[in-house]
Amino acid sequence: MGVTAVLVLPLLLLGISGLLFIYQEVSRLWSKSAVQNKVVVITDAISGLGKECARVFHTGGARLVLCGKNWERLQTLYDALISVADPSKTFTPKLVLLDLSDISCVQDVAKEVLDCYGCVDILISNASMKVKGPAHKISLELDKKIMDANYFGPITLTKALLPNMISRRTGQIVLVNNIQGRLGIPFRTAYAASKHAALGFFDCLRAEVEEFDVVVSTVSPTFIRSYHVDPGQGNWEASVWKFFFRKLTYGAHPVDVAEEVMRTVRRKKQEVFLANPIPRAAMYVRTFFPEFFFAVVACGVKEKLNVPEEG
Repeated sequence: MGVTAVLVLPLLLLGISGLLFIYQEVSRLWSKSAVQNKVVVITDAISGLGKECARVFHTGGARLVLCGKNWERLQTLYDALISVADPSKTFTPKLVLLDLSDISCVQDVAKEVLDCYGCVDILISNASMKVKGPAHKISLELDKKIMDANYFGPITLTKALLPNMISRRTGQIVLVNNIQGRLGIPFRTAYAASKHAALGFFDCLRAEVEEFDVVVSTVSPTFIRSYHVDPGQGNWEASVWKFFFRKLTYGAHPVDVAEEVMRTVRRKKQEVFLANPIPRAAMYVRTFFPEFFFAVVACGVKEKLNVPEEG
């Protein structure tokens, strides 16, 4: 019996490893086939997440349109992609200057992309602008700028590209949003408002375009942290609010979010949350026990927490 177990266990582990390897290879090939030859527009491609999405979709053989508001950084990203690409399996990305907070130029960018490729198969709406501070100290001018970048810009680009998708009866729009589209946090009024607005728009749009076989997806992480930022060992007092916010502040890595965006495109998922158990629990508490949630949040404000800046 003991000898049999000794022989069977390594074989069992080897078999499981083999199955996992096969699954990963099939998933990788499936991901590539899902975007190969597809025209994929990525906004704010020069951000951490934008770069990782560019890498993943470029490797998959997509015809990339990389949008950003800094030409030098777009060129740097372009060079990085080309330097490691196999020319026989990838396409040269197209670079487009685009500042989504400047609504007046969005229509022209959409026309430029459609004139170049004739269509857009996938739109990754990734651009985002953040601000932190008490509501009464945030100017109305800044509120409007946040709404332009996080709401009016993305929906203007979506509306410009949507008729092409509807006429072809195919396409997918992926909004990279934030958990604050569902869960408001103090001192982020403008940001949370813009994310609530964007999520509401795309939730409604999803139902409107389903009959045309256009898929609308939302991917909502807590925060997308920078490459080298990890939760510190700071001197956090034992309060529910501080524990919750520490867990919420350090969000998903750009690589993980980009891979989830690819899975969302491949599987045509409608809604994805990237959050650890604490923020997920907070969402349920907010829904089913709102008074308790509000009390905890208000307690955090009264303690005048010095919360680290996201990103």
